[in-house]
Parts: sequence; C-alpha cells; structure tokens
Amino acid sequence: MWTAFKSSWALFAGIALIMTGNGLQGSLLGVRASLESFDSQAVGLIMSAFYVGFIFGSAYTPQIVRSVGHIRVFAAWASLASAAVLLHGVIVEPAVWVGMRFVTGFAYAGMYVVAESWLNDRSDNTIRGAIMSLYMVVQYAGLAMGQLFLNASDPAGITLFILVSIFVSLALVPISLSSSPAPLFDASEKVSIRELLKLTPFGLAACAIAGLTTGALLGMGAVYSQLIGLSVQETSYFMGMLILGGVIIQLPLGRLSDRMSRRALLVIEALLAASIAAVPIFMDASEFLIPLAFGVGGITLPLYGLAVAHANDDLRPEQMVGASSALVLVFGLGAAAGPVLVSFAMDEAGGNGFFAVLIAANVLLAVYGLYRMTRREAVPVDEMTEFKPMPIGVAVPPEALDIDRETRD
Repeated sequence: MWTAFKSSWALFAGIALIMTGNGLQGSLLGVRASLESFDSQAVGLIMSAFYVGFIFGSAYTPQIVRSVGHIRVFAAWASLASAAVLLHGVIVEPAVWVGMRFVTGFAYAGMYVVAESWLNDRSDNTIRGAIMSLYMVVQYAGLAMGQLFLNASDPAGITLFILVSIFVSLALVPISLSSSPAPLFDASEKVSIRELLKLTPFGLAACAIAGLTTGALLGMGAVYSQLIGLSVQETSYFMGMLILGGVIIQLPLGRLSDRMSRRALLVIEALLAASIAAVPIFMDASEFLIPLAFGVGGITLPLYGLAVAHANDDLRPEQMVGASSALVLVFGLGAAAGPVLVSFAMDEAGGNGFFAVLIAANVLLAVYGLYRMTRREAVPVDEMTEFKPMPIGVAVPPEALDIDRETRD
C-alpha cells in the first residue's frame, strides 16, 4: 500500500485542494444567494445545475482522456473550474450562476474521472479497498475543511471566490509535476437503466433517493441555515458537521451491511433518517441543531454506497462493471432534482420544507423497500458482494474503467 500511496501522493494532494475549494464554494454560494435575496427557486436551479454538469462531465470526459491524456484533461478542467468560480464573484446574476455551476459540475466530474481511474491503476485487488477508503477520507476532509474557510472573509465580497479559485489552481501543481505515469483506459460496455430496473429495482430506486437527499443536503444546507437565521460561522459549523457525520458513519454502516441484508439495512437507515429529519419540524431544535446535522449527514450521505452494494448483490459479476455508469447517472439525476424540490418546499413551508423533502424521500424509499421484501427474497449474506466506501466523486467509479496497464501517455 505504501508504494501505491507514494506513486499517488500528487493525486491525493490535488484532490484535497480541489475538495476544499468545492466545499467552500458550495456553502459560499448558498450564503451569498441569501444575502443577494435570490428567490428559493433560483437558488435551487443554481445548485441543481452543478449535478447536471456532473452527469455530462462523467459521460464525456473518458472520450476526451483517450484523445489527449489524463494530465492534460485534469489541467484543463481545473482551469475551467477556477475561471468559473471567479465569474460567480464578478457577475452576481442567477442566470450566470446557473451556467457557471453547470461548468463547475462538468469540470469536477472530469477531474474525478481522472483521479479515480489513476488510483485504480496504481493499486491491485489486495489494497484497492484501502486506497479508495483513504481517497474517500481525503475528499470528505477537504470538503469539511472548506466549510471553515467560510469564516475567512465577508461572503458579500469577492475575496472568498478568489480563495476558491486559488485552491483549485494550486491543485494543478502537484499533479502537473508528478513523474508518475498515467493510465490509458477505454469505457466498458454499459448496462442500461431499463435492464437495471428489471435486475435490481430497489437498488436503482435507492441510488435515485441517495442522489436526491445528497443534492438536497449539500446544495441547500447553507441556504436553509441562512433562512433560519444562523450566522456565517454557525452555517460553516452546520455544513461541516453534516459532512463529518458522513465520513465517520459510512464505514461502520458499510461493515454492518456485509453482515446482514442490505435491503433491510437500507429500510432501517431510511426510517432513521426520516425520524431525525422530523425532529426540527415538531420541536425547537435550535439548541442542538449542530449535533442534529451530524446525525442527518451521518445517516444520509452513506446511502449511495449501500445502494450500489445492494445493486451489485442482484447482479452477476460480469454485469457489475457495465452497471456502474447507469447507477451514477441515476444518482446524478436524483441529485439534480434535490435542490429544486427543496426550493419549492421552502417557498411553501419555510425552513421546515428543507427537512420535509428529506422525510418524504426516505419514507418513500422505506415503503418501497418493504414492498420489495414481499416480492423477492434477500440475497444470502455469504453471497453478497463486499461493501466498498463511495467517495464524493462518484463520476465514473474506477471499476467501470478498463485500464490498459501496458500503455501510458
């Protein structure tokens, strides 16, 4: 593992910087949009545009990488993301922000494709899980650290946008100077969503709900905190605890899922998430809103990893690789819908609308899971696939890429 880490240190350093910028930018846009009095629906569209761009970036980056190579693509996409965030600060208009968030999502997805395929090439089956777990921790740590930088300057100015651009630009330095060769890859054969609907209907539904709730939390969490009157500092803590909960609880939940029916665990997790989200609706949670954020994030953010593991339980080994892109697409569509749904709900119910969407989505998932239990028996534990931690960058999972280990660019 040490050898693999030494050959990939540049990627870890670059991803840490990129995620710090991404974490800061996401919350900054929510806070700044509130200061500029953007209506909730406009903010929802802005946040959703990131995930729409993410879908397109996931689809098209592999083709571009095959033409010009990993390092050039990473450099181009990082430069694009750096420029896009500066335009947010220069032109404070909802329509421009929608376009720039699309560009940002496209660029980030492309950088994840490069990073995750590169890491996959640097590791074999004996250490791949450990390497990807470390990658996940680096991503979450960067995303959480970005929340703290929200306190570095006044969100009403341009300084924080410049800071995000600096983080993204600096990510180019270690990767561009790395002497480690990058892999070439070809996209694997895909499995369609229609086929997955027949093979693993609950797995597909769980991926969609995971996307919706993740998009709602990360896209609109800062907007919610501003709506209920939290300060910028409190907003940074609120968002940081959401993400910290995800990184701490994901691995224990994953290990538990290797020992029991994942479908049952997903139902339990959905009901628990709905219950936690209901607390601030039915009682005054102002005194313990930060710990509540830890619980909501801790139960909600790991949902995608469990959903993918459950879907793989229903697939033959030769189908798993081809299914990855379809599962990511469904996740992305759900993530794009999440902020829009929350924006409409918050227009109708204020801050409670934020949690109402989380409750409705999780209850729907739990009910469907219970229904599926009556239609198909659970996969025996000894026949289940092993849980793998899923990082924030779910653009194209590494196992969905066929890497040519003999040819380097």
